[in-house]
Amino acid sequence: MTTTYPFIEHHGATQGVTGSCHQLWLSAKDSLLIDCGLFQGVESSVQGAGAHSLAIEFKLDSVKALIATHVHIDHIGRLPWLIAAGFKGPVYCTEPSAMLMPTVLEDAFLVGVQRDRELASRFVGMVQPMLRGQPYAQWIEVIGRDDLRCRIRFKPAGHILGSAWVECDVHYPNENRSKRIVFSGDLGAPHAPLLPAPGNAWRADTVVLESTYGDRLHEDRRSRRQRFQRVLEHALADGGTVLIPAFSIGRTQELLYELEDIIHSCTAQTATPPGSPGFSWEPGASAPGRARREPATGADASPGSLEHLLQDGDARKSRAGADAPASQRLPTNWPTLPIILDAPLASRFTALYRQLKPYWDQEALKRIANGRKPLAFDNLLTVETHAQHLAMVNRLAHTRQPAIVITGNGMCSAGRIVNYLKAMLGDPRHDVVFVGYQAKGTPGHAIQQHGPRGGYVSLEGERIQIKAGVHTLGGYSAHADQKGLVNFITRMRHWPSEVRLVHGDPEAKEALAGKLRQHAEDKNIEMKIIIP
Repeated sequence: MTTTYPFIEHHGATQGVTGSCHQLWLSAKDSLLIDCGLFQGVESSVQGAGAHSLAIEFKLDSVKALIATHVHIDHIGRLPWLIAAGFKGPVYCTEPSAMLMPTVLEDAFLVGVQRDRELASRFVGMVQPMLRGQPYAQWIEVIGRDDLRCRIRFKPAGHILGSAWVECDVHYPNENRSKRIVFSGDLGAPHAPLLPAPGNAWRADTVVLESTYGDRLHEDRRSRRQRFQRVLEHALADGGTVLIPAFSIGRTQELLYELEDIIHSCTAQTATPPGSPGFSWEPGASAPGRARREPATGADASPGSLEHLLQDGDARKSRAGADAPASQRLPTNWPTLPIILDAPLASRFTALYRQLKPYWDQEALKRIANGRKPLAFDNLLTVETHAQHLAMVNRLAHTRQPAIVITGNGMCSAGRIVNYLKAMLGDPRHDVVFVGYQAKGTPGHAIQQHGPRGGYVSLEGERIQIKAGVHTLGGYSAHADQKGLVNFITRMRHWPSEVRLVHGDPEAKEALAGKLRQHAEDKNIEMKIIIP
């Protein structure tokens, strides 16, 4: 049988939402790899690769380049294994992604390969010359021969800073035919903080479309800040800690942006009570919330500093806790509420986000012009060392100090969030707020599913009862909902003849497929929907 090119082979994101990896075959000797991500939870590839088997299971001799849609590890986290398998080609991505990727890959190496920082640094040094950061909306020729030409173009996807959907134009001069294939990557939703809204392709023959939320509609994102504030204030009234599991890049920066807006609004409405601890940080520090003076202890620790917060003492003297009658509970004092970023990697990405201001949307740039610091505000405390982290967990678990903690990882499967959960899930004073997707097989998914019913979760082999409050805010998804995904196809001037649905659970793919088929029938357009 004669093979017709181009065609697509999927090596990931076919049984869930992780491990994105798609091979675009242009000829028998030429192909492009679009993403090469880690698997998480129980998800795996058709060939058997998974979270515990990350070796590359397909041949690389034809792969001319890797195209990275964005820098989340479920899209580029297997690059160490790809290079170990012999890949030496260029890695094309947007300019912001090229700036963010070395930090992402260093972490992926330390977590998945070996906890040797010198080796990780050498690996990053090996990858950096391979990176080809490209501006948005500019065509780049990746293959240019007499018999085959292929060019690609990145367009904003609105998912995280630097994210893109990719157009691939393939031309066969000897056959006088062309094809355009679009890979959606992860599409964002409108009204996302910091990010310009995603656009649409003009035309495509084939679209590889993500389907994370293909079976649901998001809450109105324009009012999500108000909903976020209401959930936080209700939780903080118990005198406990609000834990927000978040991935280091993208979600953490969105949360900080929204929290700064809440604090700004509340500070403008109410004056800070006399005697309340203030926050004073070094302007222009490399990490947000860095204290102006050297670490102090005892009476030398300044009010509002990390050291002051970690001192021994009982915050119940100044705050009413969960055991107090509702009439005695104090309202949230936003101007002095500690916002704790306990994630060194997230702190590094936040610093990089600040360097990438030219790629922010107009609303964010307007706030900066007005003198605000959306990602470096006064209430923000960063926890760097492991000793500080353990002290913070102990402090918040055993006092009535209201606080908001953002830490990773986002699915509660590893990282500092695990220590917080082990210390606080069994106490009804505390709350967990989920603002992102929780893949099946992860602790985050178990907490989300069983927490409201008083169930339990297994963390590092230990069975933890869930007595803390559990909340989910769907409006915070960084992924487009069903309407956004359908619009990505139907707003094209020339619809594709084929749509391949990936990056979603079976129910989401089937629901999205049904919607797309209905739209095609209504327009009398022949469009094949494939679920690999």
